[in-house]
Amino acid sequence: MKHLGIDFGLKRVGLAVSDPSGAMAFPLGLVERTTRERLFAELLEVIEREGVERIVIGLPVTPDGEDSLTARQARNFAASLGRRTEVPIVFADESYSSAAAEAQLREAGLCGAKLKRALDAQAAALILTDYLGRRAV
Repeated sequence: MKHLGIDFGLKRVGLAVSDPSGAMAFPLGLVERTTRERLFAELLEVIEREGVERIVIGLPVTPDGEDSLTARQARNFAASLGRRTEVPIVFADESYSSAAAEAQLREAGLCGAKLKRALDAQAAALILTDYLGRRAV
């Protein structure tokens, strides 16, 4: 089953896809948020082009397990996306995914603008990798 991982953000939305068997995740890119309709149109195009069968959206929760403001925004985003597609949407904990993604990219030698362009997709790949790993257990 092919999955789409989403690292939700107010400015950029990072994307990652799994292989067809749902075993591995790969950074796909990002969508710049210009207008709401354009954002969803681009996401629907990716879903169709990649043959996505499940969408995994990162959900930032606070250390005490409560929804943060960003988590509530991610839930609203998921509800809006869900009204536009039949593909099932699930949430995955994204705690520290951006920090871990940045560390990986810095270790790979990226910095500055290159790091910034790759960060959201790498975070989406980490969110999706964690989700896929938990499913396999």
